[in-house]
Formats: sequence, C-alpha cells, structure tokens
Amino acid sequence: METKETIVKELRRKGFRVTKQRLVIIDVLLENECSSCKEIYYKAIKQDPEIGVATVYRMLNTLEELGFINRKVVYKLL
Repeated sequence: METKETIVKELRRKGFRVTKQRLVIIDVLLENECSSCKEIYYKAIKQDPEIGVATVYRMLNTLEELGFINRKVVYKLL
C-alpha cells in the first residue's frame, strides 16, 4: 500500500498541483475501502463540502493513470 507522501511526491513529479481537495480524496482512499466514486465523493464532502463530484472522478482517473489504484478492484490504493 502506498503512503500519502509517496502519492503526493509522484503527483508533484508529474506536474500536478496538490490541492487541499486532492489531499482529502487521498485521505478518504487511504482510510476507507470504497466501492464506488459516489461513495468516495460522499465521504470527501464530509471533510470539505466544496469538493465536486467531477473533482473526485478526475482525481481517480489521475491516480489510476499513475498506477496507484485499479478500478477493476474496489477503489483502494495499491
């Protein structure tokens, strides 16, 4: 399983901004085993009501492209 620091370093290395909202989504993924994007979204908005569902989808796509998650399995950081 990856650590938050490893994910943040890789995001920065690939040129992504590491926003508060992205950090919240990473925290949700690290702390929970989520079965859908909407579940991640609902857990994330409890911490930051400003997060949009599109932000969650984009972040999941980014994490999948970087090899941190696999959507064929439950949404969980590898």
